[in-house]
Amino acid sequence: MNNHQNILSPLDLGVMTLRNRFVMGSMHTNLEESPDGFHRLAAFYKERAAHGVALIITGGISPNKEGGVARGAAHLTSVTQLEQHQCLTQAVHSEGGKICMQILHTGRYGYHPDIVAPSSIQAPINVFKPREMSEHDIENTINDFVHCALLAQQAHYDGVEIMGSEGYLINQFIAPRTNHRTDAWGGSYTNRIKFPLEIVRRISEATGPDFCIIFRLSMLDLVEGGSSWEEVVLLAHALKAHGVHIINTGIGWHEARVPTIASIVPRMAFAWVTKKLKQEIDIPLIAVNRINSPEIAEIIISEGYADLVSMARPFLADAAFVSKTMSGESHLINTCIACNQACLDHTFELKISSCLVNPRACHETLMPISPAQNVKKIGVIGAGPAGLAFAEMAARRGHKVTVFEKGSGIGGQFLLAKNIPGKEEYKETIRYFENQLSALGVIVNLGVTIDLADIAKDKQDVWVIATGSVPVLPNIPGIDHEKVIMYPDLLSGIKIAGYKVAVIGAGGIGIDVCTFLLKSHHAPNKAWEAFVSEWKMENLIDPSDVLKKANVQPQREVFLLKRSPGKHGSKLGKTTGWIHRSFLASQGVQMYAEVEYVGIDDAGLHIKHQKEDKLLEVDNIIICAGQQSENTLYHTLKSQGLEVYTIGGAESAGELDAKIAIEQGVKLALHI
Repeated sequence: MNNHQNILSPLDLGVMTLRNRFVMGSMHTNLEESPDGFHRLAAFYKERAAHGVALIITGGISPNKEGGVARGAAHLTSVTQLEQHQCLTQAVHSEGGKICMQILHTGRYGYHPDIVAPSSIQAPINVFKPREMSEHDIENTINDFVHCALLAQQAHYDGVEIMGSEGYLINQFIAPRTNHRTDAWGGSYTNRIKFPLEIVRRISEATGPDFCIIFRLSMLDLVEGGSSWEEVVLLAHALKAHGVHIINTGIGWHEARVPTIASIVPRMAFAWVTKKLKQEIDIPLIAVNRINSPEIAEIIISEGYADLVSMARPFLADAAFVSKTMSGESHLINTCIACNQACLDHTFELKISSCLVNPRACHETLMPISPAQNVKKIGVIGAGPAGLAFAEMAARRGHKVTVFEKGSGIGGQFLLAKNIPGKEEYKETIRYFENQLSALGVIVNLGVTIDLADIAKDKQDVWVIATGSVPVLPNIPGIDHEKVIMYPDLLSGIKIAGYKVAVIGAGGIGIDVCTFLLKSHHAPNKAWEAFVSEWKMENLIDPSDVLKKANVQPQREVFLLKRSPGKHGSKLGKTTGWIHRSFLASQGVQMYAEVEYVGIDDAGLHIKHQKEDKLLEVDNIIICAGQQSENTLYHTLKSQGLEVYTIGGAESAGELDAKIAIEQGVKLALHI
């Protein structure tokens, strides 16, 4: 019996009927600007619609060139562009889904010199200062929104979403933080919301009653000088009166120094905001942010938080999310772990977006799955991310796969990652592979160390070495002292660190180790209060929305050290690096760069820093000084004429990178 009846129930909006309550939320993939990008984007959307997504909202399309996210960004301003958009709408409609185009004007967030805004106030996250819009500019921009919506209607979109949140242009008009105008478009709240209301009213009049209008409303700005709750409610009622059919939830401006979608954000963290508005207005509402399972989606609908649930990254992670929910196979869903490494980080680097746990996302036409022409017996040595990804895809294609893992469980480095507060989601990837490999008939042998004799006896057609990497032990006098702990021993619980700790190595692993040392896991019913206190949100939200202030005092005194110059965690992604550095700074972590390690003894860690000798009187020294490949079989097997491959850390260690490891595993499986 399927217990997701509410999330799977249809919804009649009047303007259209949705087959269930799942919305694939807007995400810019950079396919919008790529050669043949719309053809690839159509395949991406089509696969999700085929698996039952009710409504897809496209990545942001600008109504004019000034509003683009960057120079050359996607915009819809001419009938000559309709054909590529019709490619998208036809693909989704052919699978029974609905699709709306998001109209996005970035305002002062645009990364190009021609940006405009209600006032000439530079965004703290942008190098460009906007030009203040004249009244003539404002009228032209409103007309551009209307023209863009009419073109979207001609392209057979079912509607448009007007992006009015996240600190983009419309939001900039609404908030006193960014609107310092003294004319009819600024000053009072009535004047400040005139811009979005005129856009909605004129689009509604131009497109008629059968065209859906969604408005993404910022319900929680998370910046000083944002909208009050009373203003949010007033605008919601005005939007409905002016022709909006659905209100989507917006949380936080991009310049807000509060995480909103990273893995450290508790699941369903902001659904309460949508529920609060639902008590104020009778219009379909969409809940968003950190919703990544059908069980959470069902709670949101069944308990009256919202009428629809929007998920973006979860549909990158698993195109079949909805169909698996419908068939009662949610245990086979490849869950989004909110790492941002291949989606948002790629977007901001102007790369094609994808997904760490599903590298086929946005690459469906380049990585098609076809049955194996020559079914082979394949042995996989190592059950870390690379080996698991290979085994799963190879088995999906019909190969006979056996996995050999020397440890007591699958997961490799993910077994350690899931123990880090804020990375608990990584256990979902392990759960997915356990269930998926079992469903595909993959044989998994645990506690087995494979040697040449075993390989000679086990007649496999192909061997794939995915043995991963091992930590590097740096050459420091006293490195064998009892104070020294290798990071796997710490994260696995084999050893426990004292109160005062030095961490050697400031890459991703070193930062994760600091988080492990300084932060506690919180039960789901306490996670929200701890999150609010940790990120000092009390002055950014209504005090009544926080039950009590949680105690999040630092648990240890930590030094984070590295040999190289520059910023700690410099290789972390743009969307998450600042979060980690902010947390460590808030916990008083002392960060040293250009450190020379002199020695370790009973007194602690001796270093030379800025030409001075220092003694860090620490209880323990945690080693996070890089990786080296653990692979002694490849060349031997190759010399014997066997078909053998290496992937993941076994091929190239360096800084651990699960994104590359999983991608290598999938690509190799599609090749064999």
